[in-house]
Amino acid sequence: MTHPLGNPPTKIIAVHLNYPSRAKERGRVPSQPSYFLKPPSSLAGTKEAIVRPAGCELLGFEGEIALVIGSRAQRVTPEDGWSYVRWVTAANDAGVYDLRYADRGSNLRSKGADGFTPIGPRLLDARELDPAALRLRTWVNGDLVQDDTTDTLLFPFGQLVADLSRLVTLEPGDVILTGTPAGASVVRPGDLVEVEVTAGELSTGRLRNPVAEGDPLAAYGAMPRTDPAEREAAYGLSYEPEPLLAPELAAGLRSVAVATLSAQLRSRGLPHMSIDGVRPVGPDGAAMVGVAHTLRYLPLREDLFKRYGTGMNAQKRAIEEVRPGHVLVMDARRDATAGTLGDILALRAHRRGAAGVVTDGAVRDSAVVAGLGLPVYAAGAHPSVLGRRHVPWDTGVPIACGGALVQPGDLIVGDADGVVVVPPDLAEELIAACREQERQERFITEQVAAGESVDGLYPLGPAWRDAYENWCKGESQ
Repeated sequence: MTHPLGNPPTKIIAVHLNYPSRAKERGRVPSQPSYFLKPPSSLAGTKEAIVRPAGCELLGFEGEIALVIGSRAQRVTPEDGWSYVRWVTAANDAGVYDLRYADRGSNLRSKGADGFTPIGPRLLDARELDPAALRLRTWVNGDLVQDDTTDTLLFPFGQLVADLSRLVTLEPGDVILTGTPAGASVVRPGDLVEVEVTAGELSTGRLRNPVAEGDPLAAYGAMPRTDPAEREAAYGLSYEPEPLLAPELAAGLRSVAVATLSAQLRSRGLPHMSIDGVRPVGPDGAAMVGVAHTLRYLPLREDLFKRYGTGMNAQKRAIEEVRPGHVLVMDARRDATAGTLGDILALRAHRRGAAGVVTDGAVRDSAVVAGLGLPVYAAGAHPSVLGRRHVPWDTGVPIACGGALVQPGDLIVGDADGVVVVPPDLAEELIAACREQERQERFITEQVAAGESVDGLYPLGPAWRDAYENWCKGESQ
């Protein structure tokens, strides 16, 4: 397209998070703005198609307000930053999440494709505008999906210009994409995305861009791929993930006792599948079934704790990575002399849909944690924070918890007796075997209650087989 000022910009700079509504969606509020670059070749105009490469699934739209720099800005102050903006217009910061992994951090291929930065159609004179009184709206196929204002931005526009100009000279014509509000999601070929910026009676008009299907990418570079985390990031609040665990399989595991599972695992040559030393936090020992997501703590090293233990550390990342149906399993080296989970992070895990938490370390705020309704199993309670003993190190890796090897994706089952690890490929076989074992044990219990000796009865021996078979027929009627 022809650039609004007649010449292409030297750069397009995009802000990651700036609207409180979007920060809430993402579950984090940055203390300072962060940015990425988009190439000038990604610019497009209204009515031009946004082309989703064949093989990509997750083409995201993000309605944004674009600032066009009018005069050279170098080391300007926040108070003066807005005066360097000449024009304001609507923009769509499009991108394919399928390629984010390929340039993690830079977003070059995922956000920088030709046509992935439509702007326009009209320019508003910044000198006539109050930067804190703009409204941004986005429609998909005529439905309003984004609607926010600039009066509560995390980083006002003048601050963005000043912050960037500390190190990067902004030239006339450069474009700053100022962030997107809540509601950004995924579009498909055939959809129409419209973005408009208004200031009272003034309007940019609607930036209209249809979505089209493109050609396949040549195979001599990174190819599209997706995973549940990228789908969740792409769809935002409208994301409805597939269950991590099939409902019928979860119900089957919930229907059998952990003690029975342990016995059946042992009979298959797997005697080390129990997570030893952990007990339910709270009196009820609520049943827990889910898919393992892992977090590993290493022993405290004071010189490394500031680097690994503060800010958005591995512990907090693990919580934010939890999906509905996950059981967060923590390897604390069986050291229960410091907390590995407190009430706030337990609440956050609960809100994110965790099926439970297991730690072979200690829990802080145990009374509050017990009342959340989230199954939590721990080696004990302790008032100290994790920094007394632990450094949160990494997530999503094989760990040792209570003497058991736990891999991400293993099935975790808990009840009042404790917790066991179930290999996913054995789950259906184990459920059937456990149900048969528990059926036999009900029969045996009835006989013992009637006064029979356990000799030859427990475990069920040949002499009792016919009686058991007849009992089963009666139970099934």
